[in-house]
Amino acid sequence: MDSTLDRDALHAILDFHVEAGVDLALDETPHNRFAETPPPRVPAAETNLPPALNRPVEKAAPPATSSPRPLPGNPALAPEEAVLLAREQAASAPTLEALEDIFGRFDGCALKFSAKNLAFADGNPAGRVMLVGEAPGADEDRIGKPFMGRAGQLLDKMLAAIGLGRDDVYIANVVPWRPPGNRTPTPQEIAICMPFITRQIALAAPEFLVCLGGPSAQNLLNLKDGILRTRGRWSTYTAEDGRAIRALPTLHPAYLLRQPLQKRLGWRDFQSLRRALDGRD
Repeated sequence: MDSTLDRDALHAILDFHVEAGVDLALDETPHNRFAETPPPRVPAAETNLPPALNRPVEKAAPPATSSPRPLPGNPALAPEEAVLLAREQAASAPTLEALEDIFGRFDGCALKFSAKNLAFADGNPAGRVMLVGEAPGADEDRIGKPFMGRAGQLLDKMLAAIGLGRDDVYIANVVPWRPPGNRTPTPQEIAICMPFITRQIALAAPEFLVCLGGPSAQNLLNLKDGILRTRGRWSTYTAEDGRAIRALPTLHPAYLLRQPLQKRLGWRDFQSLRRALDGRD
């Protein structure tokens, strides 16, 4: 096989694993990457030195530093300062377009530096319904819009079942940058991004807010119970300007893909949304 084809095949395999969320290569044997790797020991038989002089020279330990290596993001900001800066910058946005631009230039969240794109929003910001999920996945990170993968395809089907499409709703996430390996965002990452999503909701001013999944419902609606206990129950979200928005927690489409028997619960919730849109609930 030609060496060029070999390289192309390897690049294709690497791209596949990156898109699947593989961010770290592991060996079958655990290794301490922080330990100093000792130099290889040369057998005495391969040298002309006596065995006592054939020992490897040990390297001196590096001098200890008083401060750790800075993490990605703005190293000058503590997490509390990043939250305050996020509040200040989000509050200064007069429009959704300005908010997206400010958010894209915000360096207070380390997720920005491991993600490919900011997945700010999709759909119609003037729609009556705004849906908010948790965080982007690999497809969303690649395209730069929320709910573009398999979960997004299921969401489209759920919306179509009640007579809605992407042109009728506005879609966003609590965290707009993909966490490495699709892990759950940390409370610190969510706290830093919260001022932006609350400002986004205030500027979009939807009539109905649908929280997709537990993290969205818990952080936006201050719910303590899990999503299986809170889903389907209408509550009230209070926007920054004091306006009350009817809010409905429901199951995340990604969860429904893993637990298809629970789709009946999601169907009930979306039927409740349809009744509310029609003024019957």
